[in-house]
Amino acid sequence: MKNKNIVAYGVIGIIVVIVTAYVVFIRPPNNNISNNNVISSNNPNLQSTAQLIANSRAAALEQYQKLFCGLNSIPHSTNYITEYKLPATCEMPLGVLVDDQLAKIWYVSTKQGTLGSYDLATHKFDKELTIPVWNVRNIPTDNSQVWSVREDKSGNIWFTDEKQNAIWMYNKSVGGFELYKVPEMSKVFGTTYPVSIDFDSKGNVYFVGIRMPVLWFGNTTQMKNGTSNGINKIPIPTDGFKGISPDLISTGSIAVDNKRNVVWISMLSFPSKGEILRYNITSKTFDTFNMPSGLNSPVGVAIDENGNPWVTDHATSLFFMLNASNGKTTTYATSRVSPQIYGVSDVNSIPQGAYSLPYWIEKGSAGSDGSLWFNEHEGNKIAKFEPSNNTLYEYWIPTQDRLWGNCPPNSQTCGIANALQFSRGQNGQTWFTEWSENKIGSLTATNYRQLPFSVSVYPQELTIKRGQAVEIKVNVSATTTTRLSQNHSNSTVEMVASGTFTPGGDLGNSTGIFSQGSFSLPDAHAIKQVSFIFTSATNLKPGEYVLMLGAQNNEVAMLKAVKMHVIS
Repeated sequence: MKNKNIVAYGVIGIIVVIVTAYVVFIRPPNNNISNNNVISSNNPNLQSTAQLIANSRAAALEQYQKLFCGLNSIPHSTNYITEYKLPATCEMPLGVLVDDQLAKIWYVSTKQGTLGSYDLATHKFDKELTIPVWNVRNIPTDNSQVWSVREDKSGNIWFTDEKQNAIWMYNKSVGGFELYKVPEMSKVFGTTYPVSIDFDSKGNVYFVGIRMPVLWFGNTTQMKNGTSNGINKIPIPTDGFKGISPDLISTGSIAVDNKRNVVWISMLSFPSKGEILRYNITSKTFDTFNMPSGLNSPVGVAIDENGNPWVTDHATSLFFMLNASNGKTTTYATSRVSPQIYGVSDVNSIPQGAYSLPYWIEKGSAGSDGSLWFNEHEGNKIAKFEPSNNTLYEYWIPTQDRLWGNCPPNSQTCGIANALQFSRGQNGQTWFTEWSENKIGSLTATNYRQLPFSVSVYPQELTIKRGQAVEIKVNVSATTTTRLSQNHSNSTVEMVASGTFTPGGDLGNSTGIFSQGSFSLPDAHAIKQVSFIFTSATNLKPGEYVLMLGAQNNEVAMLKAVKMHVIS
């Protein structure tokens, strides 16, 4: 699957195209008509119009379920990731929440309209709760996207609802749902498409919708079930999108910084323009931050301890930190997309435009190492970045679905799991949904810290002229985590390199060569030093870049950032 087919919200564009195609007339299988089988009123094989329509609907439903329902999906596991098949058929889970207080994992079925939960104590799924109003529940080839599931300070669960142009609140103490309607809707799309929720220090709710440049504020003391009471509109300035159709301007997500009393908002017109906005709750004013060239699709936003937003760009393999004081950005790259996703043997055979698509992002738990977590949609990974030491960890999701891949006919493995949303808990666990696989998955707190190898680089920062070559030392050391190294495929290490020179994380016209591409770490005391010779392109634009160097096995990767100042 080429990422050019995935617009700013991943599968949203795909859903529109595919579902539209499936619900129109589809000729029934094996309904071939030859010259010897001419359609006429006397033809005994002639099917009635009603039968044709029935067959068309059946074919549409079959195709929809095949693509979106994960009917034959199997839960897999690695040393880091564990997957769980959901109890009901075709749940299409999206939004997810780690509930530390009750030790549960909550998720919403976008197809069945239920709020489900997994009990971390019993390791079993609870009985699902039926959301009172879910119109698409009875439409065989439709669903209502729920991107955001959040918990307020009282423990109530809030979530967005695309098709009903609303947000919901589930009160755990009384066991009841309340629906709050958005006061307006898009005339073109029929919904503002609520997508992201957060709360201020008083417990009031802020949210945005994909289809309207508005920041909505909900005063929870005035909000009333089944109405729009207490929900007020704060228009978002779109001056930076002049010349672009208003229908193509989207809000990505929001993050409320209660310490500084501001709301950060990502805005985009995929794939040509992106902005980050800061709304001051006290002064009721906006500040706009333009994105550097190539960062045109910001979606996920998380705020670090210094008040700086970290943003994922869902049209590239890049993520970045925006300095809230001076507006400067520092960009990082994920590792390059695995050839395994495309069913090819090496990175040189990956199709052009193969991006990892970092999606949603969350800050690590309070008192942690200041890490940022995000999911790589087409990279098929859960990632952690530690700004304190410029280290990126990536954990491979073991499911691959060929229906969601650009797969050669004879490839053994290909595709992605469609891990579209995730949640972090205070206990260190990370849980995510596999939307088209009917599964949820977890990255356990114990295992993610236990890598079979570690990586260090020298130098970590350098200045280089265009056309110049430089050597960077990469040390790969086996760790004492022998349990994770017993599998031979896990003890074999492959060197990896990526950078911010191109949207896809490759080196562009620059070149980089490791002195050794792969090797084994036979015991816990093994250390391997590898040289990486980087030669900057003669036409490389002077500026700031980041080179990512590290190692990986078939389950986990660890990369270190090397900051590069390129001069003419």
